[in-house]
Amino acid sequence: MRPQAGGRGLSSEEARERLQACGRNQLPEPPLPGLHVIFLRQFRSPFIYILLVAALVSWALSQMANAVFIMAVLLLNAVIGTVQEFSAQRSAAALRNMVRGVAHVIRDGVAGRIDVEELVPGDLVLLSSGDKVPADVLLDSSDSLSVDESMLTGESLATTKNAHAQVADDASLAERFNQCFAGSTVTHGRAQGVVTATGLETELGHIADHVLGRESADPPLLIRIRLFTYQMAGAIGIAILLLVTLMLLRGGYGAEGIILMAIGLAVSAIPEGLPAALTVALAIGMRRMAANKVIIRKLVAVEALGSCTFICSDKTGTLTVNELTVRQAVLPDGATFEVTGEGVAPGGAVLGDDPELLRDLCITGLLANESHLDYSGGEWVSNGDIVDVAFLILAKKLGFSLSEIRSERAQLELIPYESERALSGSLNVGDEHPLVLHVKGSPEKLLGLCTRMRTRDGDVPVDRARIEGQIEQLAGKGYRLIALARRRAEERDALDQLGEMTFLGLVAMIDPVRPEAREAIRRCRRGGIEVAMVTGDHPATAGAIARELELEGGSDGVVTGSMIKQATAQGEAELDALILPARVFARIEPTQKEQIVDSLMRNGHFVAVTGDGVNDAPAMRRANAGVAMGKRGTDVARETADLIIADDNFASIVAGIEQGRIVYNNIRKVIALLTATGFSALLLFFLTVFAGLPMPLIAVQLLWLNLVANGLQDVALAFEPAEGHELEQPPRSPREPVFEKHIIQHVLVSGTTMGVLAFATFAWLMHGGSDVADARNATLMLMVLFGNIHALSSRSETQSLFRMRLLSNPFLILAVPFAQGVHIAAMYLPGISDVLALSPVTLGQWLVLLGIALVLLLVEEAHKWYLRRRRAAVHATAGRASAGRASAGRAS
Repeated sequence: MRPQAGGRGLSSEEARERLQACGRNQLPEPPLPGLHVIFLRQFRSPFIYILLVAALVSWALSQMANAVFIMAVLLLNAVIGTVQEFSAQRSAAALRNMVRGVAHVIRDGVAGRIDVEELVPGDLVLLSSGDKVPADVLLDSSDSLSVDESMLTGESLATTKNAHAQVADDASLAERFNQCFAGSTVTHGRAQGVVTATGLETELGHIADHVLGRESADPPLLIRIRLFTYQMAGAIGIAILLLVTLMLLRGGYGAEGIILMAIGLAVSAIPEGLPAALTVALAIGMRRMAANKVIIRKLVAVEALGSCTFICSDKTGTLTVNELTVRQAVLPDGATFEVTGEGVAPGGAVLGDDPELLRDLCITGLLANESHLDYSGGEWVSNGDIVDVAFLILAKKLGFSLSEIRSERAQLELIPYESERALSGSLNVGDEHPLVLHVKGSPEKLLGLCTRMRTRDGDVPVDRARIEGQIEQLAGKGYRLIALARRRAEERDALDQLGEMTFLGLVAMIDPVRPEAREAIRRCRRGGIEVAMVTGDHPATAGAIARELELEGGSDGVVTGSMIKQATAQGEAELDALILPARVFARIEPTQKEQIVDSLMRNGHFVAVTGDGVNDAPAMRRANAGVAMGKRGTDVARETADLIIADDNFASIVAGIEQGRIVYNNIRKVIALLTATGFSALLLFFLTVFAGLPMPLIAVQLLWLNLVANGLQDVALAFEPAEGHELEQPPRSPREPVFEKHIIQHVLVSGTTMGVLAFATFAWLMHGGSDVADARNATLMLMVLFGNIHALSSRSETQSLFRMRLLSNPFLILAVPFAQGVHIAAMYLPGISDVLALSPVTLGQWLVLLGIALVLLLVEEAHKWYLRRRRAAVHATAGRASAGRASAGRAS
């Protein structure tokens, strides 16, 4: 409701009624599940169901050792999962913080301050420089109002607002010039307006509702591990049915024996050590990434970045430094000066024939200026509009003393910037003339006010065609252009003297690209990862930045928000056809960012979204991996993200990608190790039943083997460092399961070798007259030795063990003899040896078993040699094909 003329605002009674009807101006916090709910969720897994059944059956059969061991595994897994999940879903709290505080309102005709949460639609709000806009506001009046909406729109420059602007009904956020939005900040001027929406009804609230109402996409690792668990559970169930059927067909097994054999098979096949090894691998990756300035908020996100095939990056503050910088200065006669350096610091220089020619232009930019630049606390600190600050930095690069010039040329009158005038100015004491009017603003506006122009040879009549050509050329490069002019003035209103001015030149500004961003993007491409820039900024600016970053689409391939709206109306297929080939998106609204992410994910990409503002939050949450900037990032962006780049350095993402791939490779190695061991035990059971022999290992021995003897090595394998070629490999297919063909090959080769050799040893001992306890004791020792050798060989899928640095993973080198020592010690310790049915072996027996186990090393080295030869042949064939195509191209 708009207040009546006179500006008395709402009455206190009206405000109370509307507060009851509309609710408080706040964003609701979603209820978080209690610890008990999170804990119970951890038991929703096929592995868990199988082990629960095994524990209950063991308890019913009075096999207490088996039941206790299995329940310990279940509890450990549940605790790990509970800790991971409890810290999630804090995005809403950060969004709420953005609209807390006080609001300046007029109620009952009196100006005052109220709690921002008490603001209601219809309230008359007063805004001034530095205020955070407390709700969505339709402006009644404005005076030189500029608002920083970068966190909502991605626009790096402050937006000029005008209460009387004519705005289309379907205008984007960035183009609604007669409105201010909750969460944005007033950088200049003052205004009065009526609250049109509060809480969830604001544009910020819509984003919050989007963040709260949509589920995050599962990280790639969770997707692959979940698929792996279902595959393994299905395979285990089938194996148990086959084993029971085989035992019934052969006969000679009692009901209890069949049940215990089935339990043993389930326990042997399930990778009980996977949860602990997975957590350790992710924790190691977290620590390594922290050393590279990448902070992990959610443990499973360590691997997520390494899995991504597409990165959607915000421009402002992510690919650029978010500090407007002068890049060029062009005088009317064509003299051009390049300006180096970037950011809020005077470092850099002005390059050209004679920088002294810029003196008048620079002094005008310095005087027609309301900002300040000071050196404090060891760094340069600025205050004011970033365009004004850029002129102060240019003056410092030319060696001017800001305070000296301002004191010598004292300001007598200020012309504040207003969008209607498209300029600002200052009437100052002059040096060659008593009074001088200095003006800067829109090139088109100032050119129309000028009759002369400054050249090396003095002032001459203005050449409009020439200057218009300069404007067109610079604007085409995506620069923000500011023109400067001056004239001799008189002691009267400065506004009345805007005319018959001398055009001094043009200054071209841009939010510069981070120096490391270009190389980071190149490295991403070499690793098979596509990068797209998604921004709310102007298409010309986005195109210029894209060209500088060497992103495809920088010239004419910019996709705008209006184009996405049109494609959306035509259907999903048309939208995908527009988005998939694009690499530069401009004038994009928050919900459209999410549309881009959805389209990419729908077409098979694993997507990472980087950003630092509120406008990035929905897409970051929707993506497989959300990456926030730590220094400039808002609370919303940081709390929504899975990873935070502590130094705001886009290049740190590359280090994160590399570490993510290392983590995933290590997880693959652990899974291959555990699955091959489980397969060997499964094969051992089937061969034993075929041969009509008793159970080769009891359930508690299998748990000991998986969790204690092999589990130490599984965890140590997760510490494996990089092999050195991670970023040279293309990303994994998003549809590739964990249990893919290379791991299957490894399982079949290694698992079959271990299973057959273990069965042969057990059968040889049984036929040689050993009792079943001694045969099981020796077979278990052989399986422990297999685990030692298998863990060492699993350090690389293709590299020979003998070519790898022995101490590059000291944890594994220590874990192997430690696991062997623990098992040998268990043979001699009363209590443990009784529970596990162990007895000591002689040195001679141990050496014989070691000799059998070394056969596994020979087989795995032969398999690696075969894989290296096949890979070399594939590369050679690809190289010849590439050379053939190049030769054909030259011939044509």
